[in-house]
Parts: sequence; C-alpha cells; structure tokens
Amino acid sequence: MAFELFGFKIERKSQESPKANVPAFTLPENEDGSVMVSGANAYGSYVDFDGAFKNEVDLITRYRDASQTADCEIAIDNIVNEAIVIEKNKSAVDIGLDNTDLSEGIKKKVRGEFENVLHLLNFNKYGSDIFRRWYVEGRIYYHAMIDENDPKRGIIELRSLDSTKIKKVKQVNQEKSGADPMKVKVRLDDMYTYNERGLDRKEGQGIMISGDSIIYNTSGLLNSQKNTVLSYLHKALKPLNQLRMVEDAIVIYRISRAPERRIFYIDVGNLPKIKAEQYIRDIMTRYKNRLLYDSDTGEVKDDKRHQSMLEDYWLPRREGGRGTEITTLPGGENLGQLEDVEYFQKKLYKAMHVPVSRLEADSGFSLGRESEISRDELLFSKFIQKLQTRFSIMFSDIMERQLILKNIMTAHDWERIKDKVHYSFNTDHYYAEQKMHEIMTQRMTIARDMEDMVGKYYSKEWFRSNILHQTEEEIEQEDKQIAQELEAEGGEDDGGYGEETKIDLENDSSTQLTDISDYRKKNFG
Repeated sequence: MAFELFGFKIERKSQESPKANVPAFTLPENEDGSVMVSGANAYGSYVDFDGAFKNEVDLITRYRDASQTADCEIAIDNIVNEAIVIEKNKSAVDIGLDNTDLSEGIKKKVRGEFENVLHLLNFNKYGSDIFRRWYVEGRIYYHAMIDENDPKRGIIELRSLDSTKIKKVKQVNQEKSGADPMKVKVRLDDMYTYNERGLDRKEGQGIMISGDSIIYNTSGLLNSQKNTVLSYLHKALKPLNQLRMVEDAIVIYRISRAPERRIFYIDVGNLPKIKAEQYIRDIMTRYKNRLLYDSDTGEVKDDKRHQSMLEDYWLPRREGGRGTEITTLPGGENLGQLEDVEYFQKKLYKAMHVPVSRLEADSGFSLGRESEISRDELLFSKFIQKLQTRFSIMFSDIMERQLILKNIMTAHDWERIKDKVHYSFNTDHYYAEQKMHEIMTQRMTIARDMEDMVGKYYSKEWFRSNILHQTEEEIEQEDKQIAQELEAEGGEDDGGYGEETKIDLENDSSTQLTDISDYRKKNFG
C-alpha cells in the first residue's frame, strides 16, 4: 500500500483464505455497508464518495434524536430489557462450546478469555448501554488496543468509537487469472478511515486504520444501494414524525379552541375611520386584561404588547346598528378524542416489533399458558432472539483476535469452529421459571391422561421422547438415577415400562451388566 496503516494487523497465511484464490467475474456482495474503493487510489476515493458519509452521519443523528422521544424510548427500553438481563452474581452472556471438537483444555482457555473480554467491555455492568447504542445507531465500533512490544498479552483495552467519525472501507485488488478476461482473482483488504472532526467534514482526511484493529458490528440492514447501514429504528422514523405532527396539531387546536372567547361590538357612531379605530383601541386598553404566567420565575405578568390567539375580538359598529353588544364564541367540541394519536402510537410500536399490548398501562401480561400468550408476544420473543444472534457477532470478532494474539488457536482453527460457537444470553429467571412450571404441568397432565395408552397404542420410548421431551442422554441418566435410588432404598424398579423387575447391577450373574441402559435393551428391547 502507498500509505501507512495505524494499528496492528494479523498476518494470515494464504491457505487460510481460500476464497481469495478462486477466480470470479463479480465482486463479493457488500454485507456491512462498507465503501468499495480501487486499490490504485483508495485514499482519495472515499473522501468524496458521492456524499455517502454525510448521509450516513445525518441518519445516525436522526436515529439518536428519535431515541430521545418518549414513545420511542419506552419501546427501546422494552427491547433492551428483554435482550440483556443483568443480575447479581451471574454473567449476562455465556459462551457455548459443546458443539465444537476442542479439547477440554482448550475449552477452558477459551472460556477464560471470554470472561476477560466481558471484563474489557465491562459488559456485566454496562451491557444494556452497549446493546442500546448498537440497536439505535445500527452499528458499533471498538478500537482493540494491544501492547506492540508484547502482542501475546492480547487485547489490553477496548475503546468505544463514535459512529459518526469512522467508516469501513474495502480496498479492492483485482488480478487477471489466465487468458479469460471474465476470470479475475479478487482480494479485499479491510481498513477504516477515521476523522476526529467527523466524516462529513471536508477539513482533513483523517487517518487509515488496519481492519484487525477495529471491532465492527452492524445491524445487518442496508439501503437499496447497499452502501449505508440502517438502524432498526429506520422503519419507525416515519410513524414517529407523523405522531409528532398529530400531537402538535392537537395541542394547537385545543389551545385555540378550548376556551370561550367574547366578541365586543363597539358603537362608534359617525366617527371617521381613523378616530373610530383610535376609540376602539382606547376601549380595548381600558378593559383588556392579559395576565401571563411565567413558568421560569413563577410570576404572573400583565403583558399588553402582543396579540394572543386567546384574546377577545373587538369589532366596530356604525350608528343605526344595535349599539354596543357583547357575545360569546363557544369553544371547540370533541376535544377528548385521541383515536388518531393512539393509531400512530400503535403504528410506531408495530414498526419497532414491540407488542401493542405493552402500550396500554392497564393491560396485563400472561406468562404461562400457551392459550394466554398472544401472537405478538411470540413474535417479539423471536425478534429478540434475532437481535441477540446478530449482536453476538461482536463477541465472535473480539474472541478471534484475542485467541490468535495469545496463540491459543490459529486463524484457520477459529474459522473452522466459529459457526459452532454460540452465545447464550441471560434471561429473566422469574418469568422463565413460571413459564417452565406451566409447561411441566401441561406435560404431566397429558402423561396422566395417556397412562392407559402407553404400551398399547404408543411405545414407552415414543412417550418419553415426544410427550416428556426427554433426550436419549436424559433418559439414560434418569434410568441410572432411578435404579440407584431404588437399590439404596431396597425397592423395586419397573424400568419405566410398567413391569416390576428387581435390578441388581452388581450381582446379576445372567447379565453381568453395569449399565441400566444395556440391561433395559437386553430385557425389554
């Protein structure tokens, strides 16, 4: 490269990125909203890229402003509280390695490094704030800082970066493959441009940062051109603006139409126009009383300098009329109707995937019985799981750099197992426990009702797998535990099949079995 990159870069072997060596006639699809630039003139290309940076900064600013409104903030709090549950003496998120083929020693090291990552993020304390920032802005950036003299110490600090000051750039390097002009080898070099004054500023070009030094995670939502990352709040901007306009219109209408105002018809006789106007102004000054309340000082002031929409009307009446008269202009009607406001509130909540039932303060939420759980709550739960899965990509990127820097595993090893690593988020134990109790109650009820059918119409294995939802490991473990408890109590075991069979694993000369599962298979198929 013709320029120097700031930050560290992990050296990867060519065989660890086989996709870069495969000829193709198109560029890979842009999935993170980065700017594609040519390798020949990368630095000059992204500075004035058709106003893309300015538009993205404007979008982020709109998202931040929208999140500060009362209705949006309530909906965001519902989402964040469901996604991130922080409790004492319990981690907000855990790493799962059961599906990987790593040794127990490596698994222990990986779990230890994940705890270090959570400590660097201070996630168990500020996890809700981190998730909220990612949800609102649609992206999140962290600068992974290491000790250049001793990179094996891993990441020393994860410093949060302002999304309006940094942007991902992909430098495209193309190389012809053979004589066929349609086959081209493409290599993408990830980097980031950072400007302390903001990417929408023309002053200065900022600095270029290596791709490995930045942790970058997006919402996965892109615009039609796939060059701008969108937030999950993007669909809510229109109904939010409509709600604002409706509320402002209602306020203006009620202020102007709610009070009753008087109309004064002043008899001016045969006075000329100028003198008649002066006469009316004198009458207005004499009888007008405009008291204003100052909310800042708590004082009541008499301000007669400005005309108010709430003031009375003063109209002249010539000689021959009915003389001076005072009438009353009635106030507006139907001022208590809020159907239009409630409509746009529900529309806003639907755009944010939050159940409309949560908008109503007097509506309850049922936890257990399936028939009492609304479809909106079920869809909301699926949406939260989707957000958690997308957000956990940040943990995967941090873990990749941490494990490679500490030589726990290579980049190739991580690429092989990263899809098998999952991150489980903590849930609200009270609600989860209540729901589990209800589910177990339903299963036990069905089990009692089907007791006479088991062994006649349904097999025991099918019953335990499909009604009780026990896995093979759970069935084997439960059979062992039941056998041990019965042996200790001197009781009899029916093997879960309704037949009284006494089991002595130690002294059974006919079987010489040491495992209840083998005994079950031999005697009961």
